[in-house]
Amino acid sequence: MKKFAILLCLLLIPFSFSGCTANQAQEESSTTWDTIYDAYVYAFPLVLVDATMTKMTNTVTATNTQAPVNQLFHSRNLASAGDKDVVTLNTDTLYSQAFLDLSQTAMVFVMPQTDRFCSGEIMDAYSNAVKITGSGSDNPDQTAFLITGPDYSGEVPDGLTQIQMPTNTAWILCRVLSYGQDDLPNVYAIQGNMSLMPLTNYLSGESYVPAQGSYDENNNFIPIDHVMQMTPEEFFTAANQLMVDNPPAKADNAILEEISTIGVGPGQTFDASIIDDEGAWTDMINNLPTSLLADSQSFMVQMNNWHFFGEPIAEFGTEYDYRALIALDGLAANPVSVAIYPNANTDSNGDTFDGNNNYVIHFDAGQLPPTEETGFWSITAYDSSNFLIDNPINRYSINDRSDLVYNADGSLDILLSTQEPSDASMVNNWLPISNDNFHLYLRIYLPQQSVFDGSWAAPTIEKAD
Repeated sequence: MKKFAILLCLLLIPFSFSGCTANQAQEESSTTWDTIYDAYVYAFPLVLVDATMTKMTNTVTATNTQAPVNQLFHSRNLASAGDKDVVTLNTDTLYSQAFLDLSQTAMVFVMPQTDRFCSGEIMDAYSNAVKITGSGSDNPDQTAFLITGPDYSGEVPDGLTQIQMPTNTAWILCRVLSYGQDDLPNVYAIQGNMSLMPLTNYLSGESYVPAQGSYDENNNFIPIDHVMQMTPEEFFTAANQLMVDNPPAKADNAILEEISTIGVGPGQTFDASIIDDEGAWTDMINNLPTSLLADSQSFMVQMNNWHFFGEPIAEFGTEYDYRALIALDGLAANPVSVAIYPNANTDSNGDTFDGNNNYVIHFDAGQLPPTEETGFWSITAYDSSNFLIDNPINRYSINDRSDLVYNADGSLDILLSTQEPSDASMVNNWLPISNDNFHLYLRIYLPQQSVFDGSWAAPTIEKAD
């Protein structure tokens, strides 16, 4: 993991120390801050998943955006600029989700078989994808699963495939492809065929009526903002308790030994007095995106001026910086076998996107993103905070289901601008952008091998007149 270097001006000590003592104190302070940084990076996804769970289960009964613990909820509208719970939302799919507490019960989850992309990602408390069901899975014919916690020792009933989670917290995130507003009733029907219930209810065959939850106004927050604004004591106290309920992996022993020296680990007590400079803590948080990105460059795959993060995304192992970066920029990402997310924030000349300019994304004929049979692609614009960009026509992406106008040679041009194009023939191909900084994601679900071996040419992005 990257060691957090505090500026010397933040570590100035009284001049009464001798030079040797001053250097020793600086080294000790720097080492402590390195450990604080490593502990924060290690625990960040755990605390963020918990904050997301807290927000999304903060309701008495299930709605389209929330449900109590161990209950499914189904989005009914494609994502829009008003959705702030999770960054970099896609506008291609409707989500069905549930947050599970497996400490007291095992849960049975049933996925329907469909003729379209329909994938269920089941993640642990640290944001690792433990299982993929449906599209993109090894066996899409499996539909009924017994999801158990790390301490489950009961039998697995016939007809169920066990998914033993390493943590007591689990997150089911299903994505169902939509072909637009007119297709939503078909998506609702697929969602209606999903089911989630405790094992005891499944075995009894009795109808299951979920218990009511509760609502607390204090938990009505944007998860990423809530976590980034935590004090050191709030953050590490939460992390220590979460690690009791969600035991770290054995592979984490080395990092746990390091961070235990500052009171971070399962059931430990963090000593807030070691934070001797609140400004240094603030700087660490503010610099986190840059630090994590710098430490994750080896996982970046370049395609022209697009780049995406490759393996081991969603299956991170001990790559803690990478895990934290993905949690920060796109919590609940898929493994590359299911989807890749090439990102661009510069044009083909290497100039950073500027909303004062217009741009054209150009696909050569026959070079649209290659996907497997039920795969799809889309290009979505996001603002500097990784949220969808508000615009008068509520269009947030261009995709393979859009009513696009192709050039005479079969190539495709997509126009990026803040204003509707004056050329009426380009309106269908117009993707609105923001006035300031923005960036793009090219999502490719179920990508073919040509995407990875370099034989597919990613689109160019040029400034337009």
